Amino acid sequence: MKKLGSTHENLDHKVYKTLKAMILGQKLSPGVKIHQEKLADDLGVSRTPVVNALKKLEQERLIVAVPRKGFYVRRFSSEEMIRIFELREVLEGLAARRASARITEAQLLKLRCFFKGFKVSDHARDVERYAEEDRQFHNFLIEMGGDEILSGILEMYNLITSSYLVGFRGGLVRPPRETLSEHLAIIDAIHRQDAEKAEAVVRVHLRRSREKLAKEIAKGGGEHHRAAGGAEGSRMKPGVSAQK
Repeated sequence: MKKLGSTHENLDHKVYKTLKAMILGQKLSPGVKIHQEKLADDLGVSRTPVVNALKKLEQERLIVAVPRKGFYVRRFSSEEMIRIFELREVLEGLAARRASARITEAQLLKLRCFFKGFKVSDHARDVERYAEEDRQFHNFLIEMGGDEILSGILEMYNLITSSYLVGFRGGLVRPPRETLSEHLAIIDAIHRQDAEKAEAVVRVHLRRSREKLAKEIAKGGGEHHRAAGGAEGSRMKPGVSAQK
């Protein structure tokens, strides 16, 4: 592991970014206890920036602090994921409406490049590339249409989604053959600066993913697994995952 102690960047922030990346990449898996001393030693820093980073991640709900036990990577339940998709439906719809009203020429050029040349494919590598494009697209939508408060909320929800379902089918609830046309419809509506249409197609896009997620959860029997600190989480069957 790369040592961070000799860098000039603010150590708290550097450790925070490193731990977040480890969580999103499942190098720190849901439910796992974080051993602060070992982590500090691996990163080449003292315990202080590690603790500060963990507290910030706790505020973002990626970490849970258990009294007299320590910090654990949080495991989210399937019901929590459904609620997050409900909120994303409303808030990303608002972001799309705002983006349509104030998109710049530079943003428009970047927007029109998304999903350009993508073809529907079920090949694992193609799905992985599509999933990454999907993540960047939704992040750009938030960037265009969100103010500081809205962007902060949506970024947190997207982090939670990614951390909970990372590693399954590239991070997608539905395959590209179902969502590519929806993404292109969103791009077209924002390009035409049709705010009402942009909000509507984003909301339909996320609603369909939420409904698919709910069906997969129900099909799996709604089993729950006890997470660290008493928080409950559910495991979806392999092949189902969670971006958009």
